[in-house]
Amino acid sequence: MENTGGGVTGEDVRLVPYADGDLWLLRRHNSPEMTGHLGGPETEEMLLARHRRYLRLAAGGMFRIESAGSGETVGLIGFWEHEWRGGTVWETGWGILPEFQGRGLAVRAARAVAGAARDAGRHQCLHAFPKVDHLASNAVCRRAGFTLLGTVAFAYPKGNPITSNDWRRDLADVRPPRDG
Repeated sequence: MENTGGGVTGEDVRLVPYADGDLWLLRRHNSPEMTGHLGGPETEEMLLARHRRYLRLAAGGMFRIESAGSGETVGLIGFWEHEWRGGTVWETGWGILPEFQGRGLAVRAARAVAGAARDAGRHQCLHAFPKVDHLASNAVCRRAGFTLLGTVAFAYPKGNPITSNDWRRDLADVRPPRDG
């Protein structure tokens, strides 16, 4: 799946379904720098369990983010079902490797994953719940067309209370990618 960027200048991204050989990418993401807003690095056992969950995700999908131009892997993104306020919604989350940050790749990937969630059907909205103080992820939400609904009490990882922003993207407003 390709995303043409939807009006943001810069390189395009491609979402590639997460596969068994992508455990290296989870390990790259498991640094203090990458997990500071997520409760810190996980043990190897926890990473292997996450890897298995990503591979067998029944609803939604996990993806490797590739630069469409170079083919380099630049990060991870996905969407999955989440019970929220009496219903089920799609939730999304992402991470861009440090050497690729600041280039707008997360914005493009968030737009592309919104298209994948729209195509999957099932739910009308896609939510993201970045911590209030995670300025970069909140900026990604804003630039990717999400609407800020307000702050919410959240727990991530389970048992760790945090204050997050609830961002929502109405999937009916997500346009299919343009054919090149």
